[in-house]
This record gives sequence, structure tokens and C-alpha cells, in this order.
Amino acid sequence: MFHQIMHFDVEPLNLVIRAIVVFFSVLLLLRISGKKQIGQMGATEFVAILLISNAVQNAMNGGDNSLSGGVLLAAVLIALSSGISYFSYRSARFRMIFEGTPTLLVFHGKVIPKHLHKEQLSEAELKVLLRKQGIHEFRCIQSAILESDGTLTVTKIEE
Repeated sequence: MFHQIMHFDVEPLNLVIRAIVVFFSVLLLLRISGKKQIGQMGATEFVAILLISNAVQNAMNGGDNSLSGGVLLAAVLIALSSGISYFSYRSARFRMIFEGTPTLLVFHGKVIPKHLHKEQLSEAELKVLLRKQGIHEFRCIQSAILESDGTLTVTKIEE
């Protein structure tokens, strides 16, 4: 019984390669989708994330339903995540590639439409995010920055 559970149905190296390819493919797709989708996840983005995990499961495990295959895949995913964190900490260029850069959306009370467009964020959506922080008018803002993790950092003008 134990031997059946631990026996790989697919070669371990095959599983490792599949995990690496799927990890970077999903990471790239999420980076392309923009910061807003990750930081302010609505119902549609949440459903998409759930479905992505289900969609890539078979691509990753290649039909291997063994316990050892699942543990190996989990180990590879954690190692990849840790590796990216480590190299992002050590290298600004690596951090820029994998985590992105902040985007200035409002400066001295003026919205920067080009930056909103780049982040696929409407002015109405920006107003909602600002109201959640207790800010109701752009003229009160020194700067509003969409951080690389999707959160909005706002500095008010000192009165």
C-alpha cells in the first residue's frame, strides 16, 4: 500500500520541468494582467485565480496522482517562490522584472491619465480607492502611487 502511494506515475524530472514551466507561465500572465488585478482583486479576478489553479493542475502533474509527485511539485513551487524572493532582494533589476515598479497616478492634485491608462485603471476606480482612504478630492493629494503589489499609497498635501 505505502509503495503504491509513493510510486511516481511520471518521471520526477518531468514533474520538475512541468512545474517550472507552469510557474513562470502563470507568473508572466499575472504580471501582464497588471498590478490592479492582483492588489484590488474583485470577484472576477478571484474566480480567474481559482480557475487558473485548476486549469494548470494537469499540465503540472502530467497525470501523476501519487503522493510523492504532489510533494515534489509543492517543493519545486516553494523553491521557485523562495528563489525569486531571494534574487529580488539581491538585485534591483530582478525585482523590477518579477515584481514590477510603482506608478505615479496623481501628483500635486493632478491625475496623470497616461499612467491610469497604462495600469488599466479608470478615474472612477481611482476615486473609489481614494475614498476608501478617506480622500474625496484630488486637490488634497500630494501624490498617489500604485505600488508594485497593487496597493495604493497616498500622501496628502499639508494644509
